[in-house]
Amino acid sequence: MSCSIIVGGFFGDEGKGKIVAHIAHADKPVIISRGGVGPNAGHTVQVGTKEYGVRMVPSGFVYKDAKLCIGSGVLVDPRVLKHEVEMLGVKGRVFVDRRCGIITEEHIARDKGSAHLAKKIGSTGSGCGPANSDRVMRLSPQAKDLPELAEYLMDVPKAIDDALKEDKVVLLEGTQGFGISLYYGTYPFVTSKDTSASQIAADNGVGPTRIDDVIVVFKAYPTRVGEGPFSTEMAADKSDAMGIQEFGTVTHRKRRIGGWDGSMARYSAMINGCTQAAITGIDRVDKACFGITEYGKLTKKAKDFLKQAEEDIGYPITLISTGPELTQIIDIRDEHR
Repeated sequence: MSCSIIVGGFFGDEGKGKIVAHIAHADKPVIISRGGVGPNAGHTVQVGTKEYGVRMVPSGFVYKDAKLCIGSGVLVDPRVLKHEVEMLGVKGRVFVDRRCGIITEEHIARDKGSAHLAKKIGSTGSGCGPANSDRVMRLSPQAKDLPELAEYLMDVPKAIDDALKEDKVVLLEGTQGFGISLYYGTYPFVTSKDTSASQIAADNGVGPTRIDDVIVVFKAYPTRVGEGPFSTEMAADKSDAMGIQEFGTVTHRKRRIGGWDGSMARYSAMINGCTQAAITGIDRVDKACFGITEYGKLTKKAKDFLKQAEEDIGYPITLISTGPELTQIIDIRDEHR
């Protein structure tokens, strides 16, 4: 039995999609199931020269032997889901828990029309906040109520439990990041629910005793989209001069760029119950590291950064991304097992 959770350690956009996709190919799970808020989170996966941005389907879709599930805690926009299923060619592999809350056109209109959410908080406008509000008030429809979702319905917790009882591998994929957790983030500039590893387990109906690993993903240069505190943020002209320019997968807004935040990394690791960490963007620390797949070939500058980051996090760094493409990664998990 092996059940691992992958979550973001900073403000989202840490490169979780790349890490999930790599682990999926390496560990061969039978189920990859998504927790988190809903389609307000975008994950980017690059395979060769082709780049995919997904908002509903788990980013482990590139591993073709896994069932792709959406846990009951996640909000589903049927329009986004159907578009992605067709775009990615994953029909027959995607399953939605029957208890998932549904985002309606009215939720999207309320989200975009709210001065508080759209302007002050910096919402993505995807309807998640209003939909979660209605869910708490017991007003939201569920996936089982929509005829157009009938072909996708599944008892996701039961499917995961069956797989674990058969000693199969399961990956639980988080969305957003620790810094915008409703409970632990920079309130009120946060998303509409908790985003920590405990919540991702709960979203999928997996009890805490069934989790084997929690992999927290950190970015060498953290980024943030939208409003809210960002203690290590650098001026845009400085990050531009460093060649770091990024845009949000969902909103396409320019991301704010910051330096490594050791204190936040340590606190995030604590709350998430980190067992091992992943670092993305090491090629931003030293361009000479781009595309390297062996730890020994990293530069001294990169190794020094990783040593400090590991001390800050308090747990081993076992995955190091050296570029956006799926194969540009160093995996030293076996050395820590």
